[in-house]
Amino acid sequence: MMCFDSSNRLSNDCFETVLHTVAEGIFIVDLSGVIRFCNSSLEKMTGLSTGEIIGKRCQDIMMCACGSMKDCGLLSLKEINDLECQLKRKDGTRVHVLKNGRVLSDNLGNVMGGVETLTDISALKQAQMKTAALEEQVSHEGGRFHLLVGKSKPMQTVFDLIELAAASNATVLITGETGTGKELAARTIHERSVRSAGPFVRVNCSALTESLLESELFGHVKGAFTGAINDKIGRFEMADGGTLFIDEIGDVSPYIQVKLLRFLQEREFERVGESVTRKTDARIIAATNRDLRELVRNGEFREDLFYRLKVFPVHMPPLRDRKDDIGLLIGHFIDKFNKQTGKSLTGLAADAALTMMDYCWPGNIRELENAIEHAFVTSGRETEIGIFDLPLEIRHVELRSATCLPKKVDAFAEGLRRDKKRQITKELLNDALKRNKGSRDAASKELGIDRTTLWRHMKRLGLLTAR
Repeated sequence: MMCFDSSNRLSNDCFETVLHTVAEGIFIVDLSGVIRFCNSSLEKMTGLSTGEIIGKRCQDIMMCACGSMKDCGLLSLKEINDLECQLKRKDGTRVHVLKNGRVLSDNLGNVMGGVETLTDISALKQAQMKTAALEEQVSHEGGRFHLLVGKSKPMQTVFDLIELAAASNATVLITGETGTGKELAARTIHERSVRSAGPFVRVNCSALTESLLESELFGHVKGAFTGAINDKIGRFEMADGGTLFIDEIGDVSPYIQVKLLRFLQEREFERVGESVTRKTDARIIAATNRDLRELVRNGEFREDLFYRLKVFPVHMPPLRDRKDDIGLLIGHFIDKFNKQTGKSLTGLAADAALTMMDYCWPGNIRELENAIEHAFVTSGRETEIGIFDLPLEIRHVELRSATCLPKKVDAFAEGLRRDKKRQITKELLNDALKRNKGSRDAASKELGIDRTTLWRHMKRLGLLTAR
């Protein structure tokens, strides 16, 4: 076949041969963002045939942080330069690629579509990961592990577990008291995993009502409820190709528990007000500061959901069990606030350091960070943080002692918890709800139970309308 004519122009047949010969994956999209052409290299990179690729959209075969979920990112951006993406293979694996793209225009400048090239950078990413691992090892030995800080034995165990979790796609359950760094652990798992190029999406279950949480997690369609004026995608869809971090999982209602269980079992869900079954490739990392086993024993949390979540558990130790890390954490936060404030504090005075070590830290690392930030506000022009720069409850002996005493148990609430079914009657619930003008939050506090337990008793006693 002759590639060039007498005018030294490339023939159409030979031009297509060139496209199929180049090592980069190439595809062309029309104005709707639908793929209309792909070359042989793209077939090899994806493991899909031309027939399986043609008719798909960009987002069907790759994950990139650009453009709209509804349209081709190139058509909205007009130009894409050296964007790192992940190409989805037929066998479920992913290939790191570098994407470039330009719109195709006719002689009058009207856009006709777009052409994109994909360069396989897997070898480069592997080299970068090895280099990062070596750097991480040095940092690890110095007391830092990605987003986490610590050199104590409990934290070394956590670091090992995070490495194992990041190397898998299993569902992770992170437990620990408030302020121990559960979200940082979740982010570390995500950013060290093959899903790092995908989104990290967070939702806090304790901050939302049941109906709002359902909409936030699964999305809704227009008209599903009052105020639903548009379709909305939920956090599950937002986390496609990445990680969904569900914080305070122990606070979700039984109804939401059922929907979460279905997703974990079938990897499918429906938006609120819609009967269309949807799927998403989102990894689940859940976290709680509550004892889920105790909730299961009390009938407040589904046992089958508990075991679906607890595929790979990671426990974040409280600060009082890792006091070897307090000095490292103080240095970390001093560096952080020096950068934020422009100050040059060098550390703690001896009496302030002893006081910090003697404190029980019920608020864990979050409380420690707040204490250092407070000291930056009160330190004035000194080069060290003195004892009088610390919060009152930490430096004042009487207040510190009271804070660190074991908390007393409310006898009435404990009595209700021991014998809920005998104590919690329909009349008792109705009276509590009337006194609190229908507020479930206020009624549950009056009765000494949590909102989920109140919901369960209302359902048992027929005080809820069926869904």
